[in-house]
Amino acid sequence: MSEHVGEKAYPKVGVAAILIRDGKVLVGKRKGLHGGGTWSFPGGHLEFGEDIAAAVARETLEETGLRVRNAKFVGITNDVQLENSKHYVTLFYKCEPDDGEPVVMEPDKCEEWRWVVWNEIPQPRFFAVKGLLDAGYDPFAEKD
Repeated sequence: MSEHVGEKAYPKVGVAAILIRDGKVLVGKRKGLHGGGTWSFPGGHLEFGEDIAAAVARETLEETGLRVRNAKFVGITNDVQLENSKHYVTLFYKCEPDDGEPVVMEPDKCEEWRWVVWNEIPQPRFFAVKGLLDAGYDPFAEKD
C-alpha cells in the first residue's frame, strides 16, 4: 500500500534478493493479502534510514534463515496498481547465499521455499517479479 502524507499518496520501496546456487534461484510461495499464492524472491520493505544492501540481507535472513554476501544491484521495477491502491518501487539485488537450506521462518507470510531454474519460476508470479522478467532481466546472462 502507499503511504499517505496529507492528501498525497507516496510509493513504498521494496527490496528483493535474487539468490543463486548451482544454476538455480530461490523463490517462495507467498501467503496473505499482499500477493498471496504468487511466487517471489525473498524480500520486503526498506526501513527508514536503512542501507539498501543491508535491507536485502536483513529481509533474506528474516524470511529464509540464510545469510547473503556480495549483494549487487541488478534491476528496478515501478509497479502501480491503481485497483489495489498500491505503488511499489522494488530494488533487486543478486546475492550469494551462505551454505545451508532455506527455512520458512515466517509461516504466516510464506508457504515454502524452492530452488528453480530461472526460466521455470512458477506461475503466478508476484507483480515485481513479473515486471523484472518482462523487462528481460536474466541473472545468468550478465557478466560479473
